Amino acid sequence: MSRNALVVRGGWAGHHPVETTDLFIPFLREHGFEVSVEDDPEVYADADRMSTIDLVVQCITMSQISAEAARGLRAAVEAGTGLAGWHGGIADSFRASTDYLQLVGGQFAAHPPVAEGEPREPGAESFRDHTIAMTELGRQHPITADIADFDLRTEQYWVLADGLNDVLATTSFPVEPGRPWSRELTVPAVWTRQWGAGRVFVATPGHDVAVLADPNVRAIVERGMLWAARTA
Repeated sequence: MSRNALVVRGGWAGHHPVETTDLFIPFLREHGFEVSVEDDPEVYADADRMSTIDLVVQCITMSQISAEAARGLRAAVEAGTGLAGWHGGIADSFRASTDYLQLVGGQFAAHPPVAEGEPREPGAESFRDHTIAMTELGRQHPITADIADFDLRTEQYWVLADGLNDVLATTSFPVEPGRPWSRELTVPAVWTRQWGAGRVFVATPGHDVAVLADPNVRAIVERGMLWAARTA
């Protein structure tokens, strides 16, 4: 029996919402999902439509959402619809909606540029070498169990998060010359979250197609979508 996945994409074009979600639509279809695509989060306000959705894959950076749509998404997840996404498409969406932020459990705050004196690539001034490190939970969780710590050179997300998240991987910001922070900070990079009967999956790597094509990142996102989807 097939399940229904809804891909909702849009927002800031710099995160390539069409190209990045197109990477994963064939994977979802291969795993038995009927996939539909919308370019407006107001679909979440359609309670009848949302009741048929087993998985929402969202890629909308910034943008806005109505109170009715935010409540609709929360209600759908609470009833069992899964919610999954990566980078700004889920962790930097709808900044003004506290209902949405509480649902997701984490919010992008910054992606600091490389340290003073290090070369900065034109157009990629915030691309930093950093490590995605598995937690003890991450070494056992089906999304990340066989994935070792790995390195990326891309935006490193500084996120604000709450204690209801099950953190599978983290990333750390070291103390560097010219920085205002005085000690190393470690923040979630991959987390899951139970919300009512529904599951939420977030991975902060995923700035562009190249990052999502990294074998580790791609495996985490693919497994995260399957994990989040409604189960019988």
